[in-house]
Amino acid sequence: MKTLLDLESWPRKEHFHFFRKFSEPFFGATVTVDCTKAYDRAKAGNIPFFVYYLHQTLIAVNEIEPFRYRVNGEQVVIHDRIDASATIARENASFGFSLIRFYEDIDLFAKEAKIEIHRVQNTPGLLTRDFPHDNLIHFSSIPWLDFTSISHARNYAIPDSCPKISFGKMTIDSSGNRSMPMSVHVHHGLMDGYHMSVFIERLRELLG
Repeated sequence: MKTLLDLESWPRKEHFHFFRKFSEPFFGATVTVDCTKAYDRAKAGNIPFFVYYLHQTLIAVNEIEPFRYRVNGEQVVIHDRIDASATIARENASFGFSLIRFYEDIDLFAKEAKIEIHRVQNTPGLLTRDFPHDNLIHFSSIPWLDFTSISHARNYAIPDSCPKISFGKMTIDSSGNRSMPMSVHVHHGLMDGYHMSVFIERLRELLG
């Protein structure tokens, strides 16, 4: 389900119309997130860590309303639920795009994610299914790279306002604390740095 945002009462109406005309309306930031407790909880619950931090990311995304906004021509729609299109790696070093639905219940989410991950890993090609709706985040994990910044390939001819969230390599310091780099790229017509910071702090709370 989705509803239209009332642009006339939205304080960011002018910002939206300004930035939506940009050929590159996305901006982003890279931060480090502590994942020590999250990693321990995932292992204790027998949940793959990737699935666990994807779930926590989706909780934060669905809580922060601007992350549920999408551009629809000259309008903004608000989705009731945001799912994830995550890149899934295969043993042959290729990957495919998945569609993993968000459920608040972590066990149900992990069960459904496992099915979709298995499907993509055993289906050749990049686009292994249709993506008819934009109630998505584009999610990726680069567990081999402790990056400090990241960019994304984009086709500017295709309308796109989905947030893009990427995690990097988990590192362990001398005290045993675990951390990962995380990048967040969002459409500037839909939100500003303040809204991004609210999302990042909420995710840090969930992982902490």
